[in-house]
Amino acid sequence: MTSCSPGGAPDLMFLLSWASNALLVEHAAGVAELGISPRAHCVLLKARPGGLTQRQIGDLCGIDKTTMVVTLDQLEAAGLVRRRPSPTDRRARLVEVTVEGEKVLDRAQEIAAALQQDVLSTLPEADRAVFLRSISSLVAGRLAGGGCGPGSRPAC
Repeated sequence: MTSCSPGGAPDLMFLLSWASNALLVEHAAGVAELGISPRAHCVLLKARPGGLTQRQIGDLCGIDKTTMVVTLDQLEAAGLVRRRPSPTDRRARLVEVTVEGEKVLDRAQEIAAALQQDVLSTLPEADRAVFLRSISSLVAGRLAGGGCGPGSRPAC
């Protein structure tokens, strides 16, 4: 499945969108057996070290405030995280991963690693490191921002 831009070159936006969607579908199917979503997996992963507020974790995962609250409500109801008041800001809540959350996260990480290995194994071995370095460079650089336009996330 490919699409070409007007100049006949591969359409970067289409290809990245297609790849992202395909990976998300596979990731969702893999972590669904654990009772979580890819979004919840990200929240657990970012919360694991401790000391971060809901807002900080939401920012790290690219999740808006409302969706973050819903996600944390679900994780808390499942016994995977707990929220406690921040000692430095009475309006903020720190997120802690529970022992059960650690177990679910460990398994989710195994699922994600297997998916990544499976996907990358379809590329010639010599291309894998180049591909990862290139996509990482794009995400850390030109595609890293949060608004619309150069250096921003696709928020519009």
